[in-house]
Amino acid sequence: MKKKAVITGIGVISPLGKSKEEFWENLFKGESVFHEIALFDTEGLKVKKAGEICNFEPKAILGDKGLMDVDRASLILMSAAKLALDDAGFKITQENTHSTGVSIGTTFGSLYSISKFDQESLTEGPRYVNPSIFPSTVGNSPASRLGIRYNIKGFNTTISTGMCAGLDALDYSRDFINLDRADTVVSGGLGDLNIQTFLGFYKLGYLAGLKYGSTEEMCPFDKRRNGIILSEGAVIFIIQNKDAANSQKKRIYGEILGTGSCFEPGKFYKYSRKGEGMKRAMELALEDSGIKACDIDCIFANANSTKDADLIESKAIKEVFGENVPVTAVKSLVGETFSASGTMSVLAALGAFEKQSIPAIANYREKDEDCDLDYVVGESRKKSISKVMINSFDPNGASSCMIVGKPV
Repeated sequence: MKKKAVITGIGVISPLGKSKEEFWENLFKGESVFHEIALFDTEGLKVKKAGEICNFEPKAILGDKGLMDVDRASLILMSAAKLALDDAGFKITQENTHSTGVSIGTTFGSLYSISKFDQESLTEGPRYVNPSIFPSTVGNSPASRLGIRYNIKGFNTTISTGMCAGLDALDYSRDFINLDRADTVVSGGLGDLNIQTFLGFYKLGYLAGLKYGSTEEMCPFDKRRNGIILSEGAVIFIIQNKDAANSQKKRIYGEILGTGSCFEPGKFYKYSRKGEGMKRAMELALEDSGIKACDIDCIFANANSTKDADLIESKAIKEVFGENVPVTAVKSLVGETFSASGTMSVLAALGAFEKQSIPAIANYREKDEDCDLDYVVGESRKKSISKVMINSFDPNGASSCMIVGKPV
């Protein structure tokens, strides 16, 4: 029989909070985290705001040693991992290190270091680049640094599937637990804020506030929605075998009940208007979990406040679930953390289990007649919650869904 995968530890470094308690508190308060960017110069740009992590002091979490030449993305990830390991009370030892793995979802986690290295190569010449930057230029650098930092000798994998990467990394972890190939996995998603990523989305026209008269605001499903606010952060979960977690009397936050993934080929960086991939991923997650659509208590939507994506997702949800399931959208508060976005929603869902309440979508003021689901707006909604679906959909065609259950 397949072993069940449960979440026994949580670590988060995000604009919404640098602990699970702070994240949940601000989430249910509906606190805004978007401020003018301080990490890089935005002079001459129409968009000035982002979800930047303020007052981030990695030394306060990680100590002084071993941080030289470690880039911001890896520092965010390693800090979240430390919080998760501590929360789970899990220590890496010689006895368990080989049965412990790492699975991280990140797509742009090394982009800043790559750009910095290439800039030095172009300006100073390849013979004179700083060799200390080079290890951070590979895509699996953050996950590798995490493994080195905590002496984890089991599998070490980086998943790079855009906005779906965080959920896909958790799915990969669940497979290792199911198949008894690992006892524990340190798993989650990472997205960092840098000028290169910011300008990429800026020039593609994806950022809120680019259109004349529009505001820099994330307002999913609202008729005024006009784009994303880029954000950063990492969420790490400790994934363990349920039987072992129970025998060790670990606190269980939730159980991964089912997953579904689908790729829908289409135009590059354009959501398919049919939404067939979205629907298929949701259906596969329900099938995998053995749960009926009517048993899902809430959907944490992908909803990134872009005109097409929110409309297509609304229609896909309606076709699979009808109109009665409550829908919320965490990105309205935490922003578009890209590869970390799915894990941000999982963390929010675990908070919903804790509080038996669904967090509200922020900034919803003007109804879009074409988006006609039961959106949770205004204030959080008290509700008995035991099973939720989390959606992540990428404009390149990837769709991933996960069903998480309240521990019983």
